[in-house]
Amino acid sequence: MSSYLVRFSVRQRVEHAITMVIFTVLCLTGLPQKFYGAAWAHHLIELFGGIDTNRWIHRFCGWVLLITTLVHFSSAIYAIAEKKIPLSMIPTRKDFEDAVLTLRYYLGLHEHAPKYDRFDYKQKFEYWGLVVGNVIMVLTGLILIYPTVITRLFPGELVPAAKVAHSNEGLMAFLVITIWHIYNAHLNPDVFPFDPTIFTGKISRERMAHEHPLELERLEGQAGSAQGDAHRIVSGHAEQDMG
Repeated sequence: MSSYLVRFSVRQRVEHAITMVIFTVLCLTGLPQKFYGAAWAHHLIELFGGIDTNRWIHRFCGWVLLITTLVHFSSAIYAIAEKKIPLSMIPTRKDFEDAVLTLRYYLGLHEHAPKYDRFDYKQKFEYWGLVVGNVIMVLTGLILIYPTVITRLFPGELVPAAKVAHSNEGLMAFLVITIWHIYNAHLNPDVFPFDPTIFTGKISRERMAHEHPLELERLEGQAGSAQGDAHRIVSGHAEQDMG
């Protein structure tokens, strides 16, 4: 029987669920406005109650995205400052080396694939791409919501530039999530047809050994060290009692 480890906390799973729902609604209400000439766009807009309702829903979800992004960063910075979580999402030299080694492995130039820690280079790339994309979408979205306020402080050319950036970044985010993320998270051969880890928070030890061996070695080393310390404490107390 397989043993399981906790990979994602309840907060992380809730945060992912909210982001997933908000992103989906933003795409369903934003892409029809970009491709307003297509027949499918008109059907989607009517599904959400017309263009005015569609825009209000899009803006509401945009505000939720802003709030969740701020909460995510503030909680992460606090946890890092309190040393409650490691800097596991920060790219390192090893990530670039792993990317090159993976390519060599796929080409048959190396015998073994690289060993990964808690997150591999693909997951880090996707995470920071999401972060940068969120920042761009939030900033350009605010410019488009308050164009008159922005033009009082900055050149008017900023508004049409924000419109182009917001539209193209939204399309790129949709393509990255549907092609890159969904394949790597659910459709790749190791987890096909579905990976429930982000929803249950648990991952089997077998998958950890295969996908994140360095993290597994560290966790089991820490567990072994803790058990050894506890054994020494108990032994010490027993010796004192016998003395």
